[in-house]
Amino acid sequence: MNTAWFQNFMERLRRGDPGAVAAAAGAAAALILVIWLIARGTGPDLPPIPEEISQGPNAEPRLRVYFHEADRVREMDVEDYLLGVVAAEMDPSWPLEALKAQAILARTFTLQRVDEFGEVPGRGAHASTDHEEFQAYDSGRIDQRVQQAVAETRGRVIVYDGRFARTWFHAYSGGHTTTPQVGLDWDGEEVPYLRPVDDSDLDGAVPPEVKFWEARLRAEEVRSAAAEAGGADPGPVERVEVGSWSDDGRAITLRVNDQEVPAVAFRLAAGSSDFRSTMIQEIDASDGVFTFRGKGYGHGVGLSQWSARILAERGADAEAIIQRYYPGTEVVRLWE
Repeated sequence: MNTAWFQNFMERLRRGDPGAVAAAAGAAAALILVIWLIARGTGPDLPPIPEEISQGPNAEPRLRVYFHEADRVREMDVEDYLLGVVAAEMDPSWPLEALKAQAILARTFTLQRVDEFGEVPGRGAHASTDHEEFQAYDSGRIDQRVQQAVAETRGRVIVYDGRFARTWFHAYSGGHTTTPQVGLDWDGEEVPYLRPVDDSDLDGAVPPEVKFWEARLRAEEVRSAAAEAGGADPGPVERVEVGSWSDDGRAITLRVNDQEVPAVAFRLAAGSSDFRSTMIQEIDASDGVFTFRGKGYGHGVGLSQWSARILAERGADAEAIIQRYYPGTEVVRLWE
């Protein structure tokens, strides 16, 4: 740099010379532009809102929602739809930051599913209020807290590598979350942000009635569930045991007589409201009844809702909760 020129320029700027002031302002503007471009280039790649529901750039999408109880389809703005989802999927009395995390998950889940599949098969709609098809929905549970959680997270979704994240969640991890391959028997590509998370530091705050479960199945019910899960009748059931385990203590297969069946499919066939997880701790047989005892509630993949509640009670905000269960993702806003 020419030192004499720079000193002269600074002297002119000190005196308020119009030419020097204009040059300095231009240089400052150029520097700000460069910094903005660098920041923009290193920020997350935003996925486009699926064309089927898009209302234009930075605009709230609009869905066709199938209401299964009434057997009809309604058009709804995404944020209005999410009110009923958050109210159904999490207790509205829980801490606000846990509800906000649930809202971000539900919004992401909705856009990811529409982006991947377009519509719910056979419904002529992008979403369904049947939890077995899409997400749970209950407008009767919407209250001020749910409204606040959805409003304060408006337009915010979770992204990874320019795509909507897969935001599976469950009620309680049993002390350790798992991978989609183990918890859901998923045969898709590996999901790098859904790695197992150790939740044992939160386990002590989970009520026993949530933490542990017991399912009693008659021998014929075990036989029926095994046939449905494994695709073949194992015959009259004489014995049931775990065939193989995951590293985090979940059953991968069950052996019913001499037949191996996938544990995830068996649980669903047996009834997941009682047979709450594949984290089986004990199997007893007596008088033609098999009693399964275990820990955890749900498939164990992604966010643990009870853990989210405990983390929020301890001061964690929604984004910190999300980062615990979906590490490496980013929360971005797609519409105002």
